[in-house]
Amino acid sequence: MEPPVPRYGAGSLADLPGSVLAALGVPGEVNVLGLPELPRACVLLVDGLGWEQLRAHPDEAPYLNAMEGRPITAGFPATTVTSLASLATGAPPGGHGLLGLQVAVPGTDRLLNCLHWKDDDPDPAEFQPVPTAYERAAADGVEVGYISLRQHKRSGLSRATARGAEYLSAEGLGQLVGRAEAALRRGDRAYVTAYHADLDGTGHRFGVGSADWRHQLRFVDVLAQQIAAVLPPGAALYVTADHGMVDPSERVDADTVPELGEGVALLGGDARARYVYSEPGAHDDVLAAWTAVLGDRAWVVPREQAVADGWFGPLGEGMRDRVGDVIAVPHADLAIVASEREPWLNRMVGMHGSLVPAEQNVPLLATSRP
Repeated sequence: MEPPVPRYGAGSLADLPGSVLAALGVPGEVNVLGLPELPRACVLLVDGLGWEQLRAHPDEAPYLNAMEGRPITAGFPATTVTSLASLATGAPPGGHGLLGLQVAVPGTDRLLNCLHWKDDDPDPAEFQPVPTAYERAAADGVEVGYISLRQHKRSGLSRATARGAEYLSAEGLGQLVGRAEAALRRGDRAYVTAYHADLDGTGHRFGVGSADWRHQLRFVDVLAQQIAAVLPPGAALYVTADHGMVDPSERVDADTVPELGEGVALLGGDARARYVYSEPGAHDDVLAAWTAVLGDRAWVVPREQAVADGWFGPLGEGMRDRVGDVIAVPHADLAIVASEREPWLNRMVGMHGSLVPAEQNVPLLATSRP
């Protein structure tokens, strides 16, 4: 089975910000997605709301399922840091460089966890160098707001992906709706991004097959309906997500399978999109070993093949070395864990990152008030 490649430039999450800006009248932007011209737009990003999971639950999400929409692809890997950067910049992953949960810092022997930046990690503005859509919109006089949890306001990820927007903290659903309503009414044109994380957290802890996840989806449905209800005239609401999710039942543990550790300098990515960084001279042996252990349940390819096949879109300068020498992406009911190095990941039920449709396809839903 050949891996499906994200639809960069034709229907991916990276195409959304430029399309929104073009619809707002910002010069130089391209409306790939054909969005209607309106002076105000709110993008609600629901972490973990895959297209397939949404369509499978019409009773829990009647409002969302009744909205006009279609699936778009998240990008590879299908994970939060990568998708937030694509939504922030309009660039595919290879352009902005946040290429997964854990990536190598070129020229060092260490990994960067892009969710949890530390003081001695690279400067987020340098590690993610692409100007954001928020900066581009603000430069053209658009009022720009970014709504998320207070705890993320000064995080490295926010500094990498929310530059140019006024950060508006919201600790609950009511606050999120209220912040969105107020931000949308500012100025003559407004661009607001609202991020909601609870569905993803519920899926990681209990799985997308759980009653907990279904109940949480009901709150997401109400959230979207409430934001739609307070849209000012001339505003559109777009509901999308950063990835879908699956509940893999099988685990392969890279910390207990000797063949998966031989010749490996660093193990990055996460359980559904692994980056394997080889020791000098060990690349061929590492590729052979990972293929032998996982090749019937995962796409195991050298970096050069993934790049050539367009998994990341065009790579910017210096981005190639952030990617593992070998990439292992499960397409079967499988998670590649590392129980000793990553016990927190091994405890998760729901996971994501792969190129399979259940993780790649996310909704692009729309409603507006003329």
